Amino acid sequence: MKATFASPARTPPRPSTLHPPTTPQNAPNFFTPFNRRHLLASIAISISPFLSPPISESRGLFQMPPVRLTNRYFLVRAGESEYEALGIINTNPVAKTSVDSGLSKRGKKQTVRAALELKKMGACEGNCWIWPSITQRAYQAAEIIAAVNGVNRSRIVPEYSFLDARGLGAYEGKKLESVSEVYESDGLSPNIKPPPIDDGTPNESVSDVFVRVTQLMSILETQYSEDTVIIVSPDSDNLTILQAGLVGLDLRRHSDLSFAPGEVRFIDASSIPTYKQPASAVYKCSNPPSCT
Repeated sequence: MKATFASPARTPPRPSTLHPPTTPQNAPNFFTPFNRRHLLASIAISISPFLSPPISESRGLFQMPPVRLTNRYFLVRAGESEYEALGIINTNPVAKTSVDSGLSKRGKKQTVRAALELKKMGACEGNCWIWPSITQRAYQAAEIIAAVNGVNRSRIVPEYSFLDARGLGAYEGKKLESVSEVYESDGLSPNIKPPPIDDGTPNESVSDVFVRVTQLMSILETQYSEDTVIIVSPDSDNLTILQAGLVGLDLRRHSDLSFAPGEVRFIDASSIPTYKQPASAVYKCSNPPSCT
């Protein structure tokens, strides 16, 4: 018979009195209290020098008139269109890519002269970018400019909306001479719109066009740096309103800067025409070109 012996019971070790257990009451205070706001502020301060570009290099929202331009700009009005040859106003964007919106025979000659003028001015020496409206005559003009100046067609960047011809509403289909009535209204206020029409033609005020061309310049100034950009518009108003904004001219006077078909102009602050009192002279403008 095999005897068995019970093993002696083990008693749990007693805690040492030399090293008392650490409790929240007697824990050493290695850290000073902090809150989340202080933590986030300290992080922001420590990394901001690495994230924030120098003021001279930052590009915020583009404003008119700009303090400076990072690129060189040439403004070109496309040559005469088939509709213009007939003396008819055509600004409906629905028809902007139709053959009838293309260059007339005289318009092609005007555009060739414009392309040669750009070459004479050295616009594309060292290459350039050509930004035409997708309107038929403007895009045709861009192709002619590229061919004459030896610019690869990959540098033609079609613009689909910001350079549409100014919509003249109820003046659509009327004689070109009636545009003078629109300019009389423009001289009173940049916010006056031509009468509306229900065929889809926009009726745009000077201020409406100003918003479009400012958005265009914001894109160009952000996308390029120290480049040359040739802007090709199907009409004069896009360019006169753009130039007025760039040089700080009262927008009511934009028609003073009128572009003839095929005309080329380099953006220069000295191109402001001699001051002429606007029709609404009783309304003072303290912040040109934004005047109401």
